[in-house]
Amino acid sequence: MELTTILSKCDHTLLLQGSTWEEIKGICDDGIKYGCASVCIPASFVKRAKDYVGDKLAICTVIGFPNGYSTTAVKVFETADAIKNGADEIDMVINIGDLKDKRYDEILSEINAIKGACDGKILKVNIETCLLTDEEKIKMCEIVSASDADYIKTSTGFSTAGATKADVELFAKHTTNGKKIKAAGGIASLADAEDFINLGADRLGTSRIVKIAKAESNISGY
Repeated sequence: MELTTILSKCDHTLLLQGSTWEEIKGICDDGIKYGCASVCIPASFVKRAKDYVGDKLAICTVIGFPNGYSTTAVKVFETADAIKNGADEIDMVINIGDLKDKRYDEILSEINAIKGACDGKILKVNIETCLLTDEEKIKMCEIVSASDADYIKTSTGFSTAGATKADVELFAKHTTNGKKIKAAGGIASLADAEDFINLGADRLGTSRIVKIAKAESNISGY
């Protein structure tokens, strides 16, 4: 698989608590240069980043991140504020406790409320797979498939583990209605990235693929 194809599916990500504006500008520059799908950044940087990149690159941000247990009203406000500030894509985190309590209607309602605040922009639903049983993962595939969201996403990268190939394969088997898959967390190599794409991931949340691209001196055009 061509490196350019892999890069085009990457949400080039920087969500560390100590991230600075200079670092955010740097990943924006790299996202544009290497043809990434988006940069995924903290909400506090969205307006500056969108003003900086204009229409050259999509800006993604995270909602209810990383724990997911903010109230729905707070998540909806966060989403509306991010969209107002120029976000093109939203990655929300579900309330994992609600899933474990089998409060499925509440989860579906929250996803749809957040999608309603997206003003037509892409919504990805992060379910933090490392904290779930396979039964819970399958149930979330069903809920996301029934929702107005666009993607189901594996991980925040801030819990006990990131994306696994088994989870992406499970997603591919159990999502319907044209929902797409984002694998995130721990994607460390081009081989990993290609495997995730071949298993069904349409997006990859990672910072490492661009770093690999930078090191590839023989890639035409870089």
